[in-house]
Amino acid sequence: MIAIIDYGAGNLRSVNNAFISLGYQPTVTSNPKDVLAADAVVFPGVGAAAGVMSRLIESGLDDAIRLSISQDKPFFAICIGMQVLLTSTEEDGGYACLDIIPGSVRRLPQGQKIPHIGWNQVTQKVIHPLFDGIPDEANFYFVHSYYPDPDNTELVAGTSEYGITWCSALIKDNLVATQFHPEKSGDDGLRMYNNFLKMALE
Repeated sequence: MIAIIDYGAGNLRSVNNAFISLGYQPTVTSNPKDVLAADAVVFPGVGAAAGVMSRLIESGLDDAIRLSISQDKPFFAICIGMQVLLTSTEEDGGYACLDIIPGSVRRLPQGQKIPHIGWNQVTQKVIHPLFDGIPDEANFYFVHSYYPDPDNTELVAGTSEYGITWCSALIKDNLVATQFHPEKSGDDGLRMYNNFLKMALE
């Protein structure tokens, strides 16, 4: 089973449709037991960190996410789903997150139009099956005002530029995470999802 986490927000329909278009039948769920039973987990997101964390804690999904990742289950986090994996965020005046990946979520620099919306290049920093068939510096679609800044730079799998160079993709064991939205990123985005499922289910 492929579980897509539903915490009351997020770009669920587009993510679900992306996997269906690839020939898979994901389960959209807010039940922590489904997340723990799944063969692979997708954690999409839009919105603000404080609201996301509140809903995760209320539903028990926070512990299910931690346990799934600690068990090295294939896990794909997207946008705010990626950000709340870190220790804390500057958003909402500063807020504690899941603390799965040590580091901070920081606001994009002044002088740029915020939020950052649209297509931007992703420079691949590692050779990894997630990027199979995807050219270096391919364009992906972003909608965000904050970016992840992990303490361990060896986890940075892709970078992008918007005023500064920042982490736009992160990989740690079976955990992959992107600041961009693959489901809104055309053929390369669908290829990335397909690469993830090949890694997860084969």
